[in-house]
Amino acid sequence: MRDVTTVDGRTLRVHEAGAPEGPVVLAQQGTPMIGLLFEAHVRDAEDRGIRLVSYDRPGYGGSTAAPGRSVADAAADVRAIADALGTERLAVWGVSGGGPHALACAALLPDRVAAVASLGSVAPTDADGLDWFAGMGQTNLEEFAAAQQGHEALEEYFGPQAREPLTAEGLLQGLRSLLTDVDAAALTGELGEYLAENMSGAVGQGVDGWRDDDLAFVKPWGFSVEDILVPVQLWHGEQDHFVPFTHGEWLAARIPDVHARLHPEDGHMTLMQRRIPEVHAWLLERL
Repeated sequence: MRDVTTVDGRTLRVHEAGAPEGPVVLAQQGTPMIGLLFEAHVRDAEDRGIRLVSYDRPGYGGSTAAPGRSVADAAADVRAIADALGTERLAVWGVSGGGPHALACAALLPDRVAAVASLGSVAPTDADGLDWFAGMGQTNLEEFAAAQQGHEALEEYFGPQAREPLTAEGLLQGLRSLLTDVDAAALTGELGEYLAENMSGAVGQGVDGWRDDDLAFVKPWGFSVEDILVPVQLWHGEQDHFVPFTHGEWLAARIPDVHARLHPEDGHMTLMQRRIPEVHAWLLERL
């Protein structure tokens, strides 16, 4: 773990694992999550000789908040991290709420980013021809509807319970409206324990990061996915109630060099549980 200072003086808390001298793969974690890495992903990175890196996005964990940040702002933060690590070339993957931030790196850092994988990402809220809320589970529907109303409505939606520590069992209960059978099964083991620990760390000192992620998702992202020049592996599961399958279809139809993995047997959590080894293999081929 290390702290990186951005050009505007903010602190970014960076997490590292895997092979210290290996090619760098940076993970954009979901919402609300800090950069704490999942042990199964670390084991795979070690086996492949990858230097696996993640960070707390602004407002989470040890990173300074940046109120009003956009999705596009993630690119400058990743550039600062790459500079601090001394790497000229890296790959990026992002899962769930990390997906848009990974796509920002694809669009805005083609000089540094060789390839990107996005798993279970939302599409922009201004996506043409997409009913953004259709098929979304009730909990996420209410959360994003509050985000569209602005800062105060979203803070009220979160309430004091958002800051309470999570257990794996509590996580299952809180996400019940979003869990298909395959996702509920994915959370019963190692992944559920990891997410409970990670998400507790993300909100333990407040909801600034969570709030600013959500507000960034529902306003213009600051780039167009049609302008992405680097190859993108795009994963989405048809059994996803967190982010409807239509979001993945929309992105797959518009990202120029897309390698789509749209799977009927996957949900949302299953992507994090079982697809990262395939992601790592694909990214390594392009580094």
